[in-house]
Amino acid sequence: MGNYLLAQISEVPVKELETALEQAPEKSDPASWLVVLLGIAVVFGGLLLLIGLVDLMNATFRKAPKAEEPNASVPAQTIAPQPANNTIENKQELIAAICAAVAEENGTDINAIRVISFKKI
Repeated sequence: MGNYLLAQISEVPVKELETALEQAPEKSDPASWLVVLLGIAVVFGGLLLLIGLVDLMNATFRKAPKAEEPNASVPAQTIAPQPANNTIENKQELIAAICAAVAEENGTDINAIRVISFKKI
């Protein structure tokens, strides 16, 4: 049906159209190659400009390393280690908060949780 419609619209038999298309050499228009080359040139030119802009911003906003010279006349301060504080304030409140979080995560009642031991790690 499609061949019949094509022959009817163009008033040329379909066989003649097919042979003409097979014999015609494919020529590319020079303007199409120009468009392709210009497109590639614009893309790469834009990329090069973007790289240059990033390098310029990097050079502008880069922080210069600070040259700190230790002053020999000022002795270095030493920090004395503080003894570890192993006591937990409000231990019952802390255990209750942990039990509530565990019960909420497990989806159980807080009364179902029994604390056997509680140690600071």
